[in-house]
Amino acid sequence: MNMKYASVSLLAFNLAVVASSASAQGLGLADLKKVGQVDERYQAYNVEMVEVTGGRFWAPYGGPAGEVYRERPPIDLTDQRLIHLAQHLGPSLMRVSGTWANNTYLLADGEKLTTPPKGYMQILTREQWRNVIAFSKAVDAPIVTSFAVGAGTRGVDGVWKTDQAQRLADLTQALGGTIYAAEFFNEPNMPAATIGMPKGYGATNYATDFRLFKDWAKKTLPDMKILGPGGVGEGGLMHQPPVNAFGTPVRTEDMMKANPNSVDAVSYHFYGTVSQRCAGMNIGTAVKEEALTPAWLDATLRDYNFYSTLRDQYEPGKPMWNTETAQAACGGSPWASTFLDSFRYVNQLGALAQKSVQVVMHNTLAASDYALIDQDTLTPRPNYWAAVLWRKTMAKTVLEAPQSPMSNLRVYAQCLPGTKGGVGLVALNTGGAPQSLAVGRKARSWVMTGQPLDTRNVLVNGRAPSIDGRGMLHGLDGVPVRGKLSIPGQAIAFVAVPDAANPACG
Repeated sequence: MNMKYASVSLLAFNLAVVASSASAQGLGLADLKKVGQVDERYQAYNVEMVEVTGGRFWAPYGGPAGEVYRERPPIDLTDQRLIHLAQHLGPSLMRVSGTWANNTYLLADGEKLTTPPKGYMQILTREQWRNVIAFSKAVDAPIVTSFAVGAGTRGVDGVWKTDQAQRLADLTQALGGTIYAAEFFNEPNMPAATIGMPKGYGATNYATDFRLFKDWAKKTLPDMKILGPGGVGEGGLMHQPPVNAFGTPVRTEDMMKANPNSVDAVSYHFYGTVSQRCAGMNIGTAVKEEALTPAWLDATLRDYNFYSTLRDQYEPGKPMWNTETAQAACGGSPWASTFLDSFRYVNQLGALAQKSVQVVMHNTLAASDYALIDQDTLTPRPNYWAAVLWRKTMAKTVLEAPQSPMSNLRVYAQCLPGTKGGVGLVALNTGGAPQSLAVGRKARSWVMTGQPLDTRNVLVNGRAPSIDGRGMLHGLDGVPVRGKLSIPGQAIAFVAVPDAANPACG
């Protein structure tokens, strides 16, 4: 530990760690078997298309009663602080998509419009896309996207045309960029959410459009990974399948059945519920008192099981990508930006890694309440610091979860980055009492705490982490642990065990 930053509060924190009376149990880190592997860009994020263009996005809380959307300016992807913050999450992936992308019009070279053409809702300028590419390169987060599919992209027969997709592909190439992966369009099992879709649009229409899209993509962007279908909510969020304007159910399974063996990875979205902004959907909202319960934390597995079953039927052997997820849909609840949600965030990363989900894309990087970073002040939120600590301790190789001494202590293990034989651990203590783990003689730990739990001012080893004007992080040195690590009640601990001697971590 750097003594320059020593403080009475940190000393008191460490004494509490040592004094814990909870019993320690060996974790057998050397014997943990490899259960899978995730992509090196496993922990990814979304920058919604409406952030790039500017437009009506989820309204901040505290406004007029019933306000759902509020106009916001385009995000400044040239801001050096934002770039520095995102660099600490790399290597990653940056998904520029969302419902608004379905109706976004990309300007032609030299074209100047103040309002979008008929059939579109937003305008994407060529300079804005240039900034997306530059940001992507600066932070080592290749672009994942989707394409416009609304009324403006369709002929008189209602069939999708490639014009706008081709324009985006051509501009990307001209600017020296690449599109790493793409879904055809955002959440096709909810066509009613896209302005101007044919009223009867369903799985059969999607199957026809997708074949056109795939043929175009293979010719135009042969190195781009094709993801899909990108369904949402069918694992349990919605009481019944979404329907089109005629009331006909639109099911991901029907889309996949019509085009089997057609994607490079099966993608899906997950939200445990919706925020107060969408309470009118009558499917419930996020309940703060349930944030640490197994039912809430394990909901991510519910939807994984649903979509992976479809994968096994129609795209056997294909990897799974969760391309959009957060605390609650519709911008997140008021406590989505607090330490309380870090338990869901970290547990989701651990649980889906155990299932070999290759990529998990958090929504969003810096917009609305569920963002990793406050959009107005560019202040990192608790989930941002959890993401940085995950990157520091968890590499690609996933190990079986160690046996936990208590049911309210969840422990996940992966190989430690850059260390032969080393193991990284994350332990979530959802109970009120301290829990103790035997972690070896040369371990190093980062324990996240926050009081009250719905605070936005998280502590790591008793200190507030920060980032300076040069982009350097402070307060994340880690604390040496010899033998036992005591995790306070309702805390999250990341642990690096370089001498674990696990043969799977060669």
